[in-house]
Amino acid sequence: MTLERVNPPELSPPTGFSHAVTATGGRLVFLAGQTALDGDGKVVGDTLPEQFETALTNLLTALRAAGSSPEHLARVTVYAVDVADYRRHAAELGRIWHRLAGRDYPAMAVIGAARLWDEQAMVELDGIAVLP
Repeated sequence: MTLERVNPPELSPPTGFSHAVTATGGRLVFLAGQTALDGDGKVVGDTLPEQFETALTNLLTALRAAGSSPEHLARVTVYAVDVADYRRHAAELGRIWHRLAGRDYPAMAVIGAARLWDEQAMVELDGIAVLP
């Protein structure tokens, strides 16, 4: 299985995402949206970075349980209730991503949402991975 990150020089240089990701020879894993829920089902974290770290940890836990790892992520969608706040914390969120998921970015999008299923949640992540 191979994943190739494609970033055409004609497009703006990507920061924190890849413009396209191609995948060959693997099995797809669809990852459900994850918020900052702890093991008891309570949203934890008072700030966006705290909630992002927990939500990403939860997403990666599901990914590992499916037999994969962060480098196999082909697509991640981030739903944020405050996109301006997300942008303000972009550098810190990038550092959290690097620490937990590594330096390779999947194709990504950040989408503004009026609210999420868990009312206290500020951010939710879902994804698609390709397993070898």
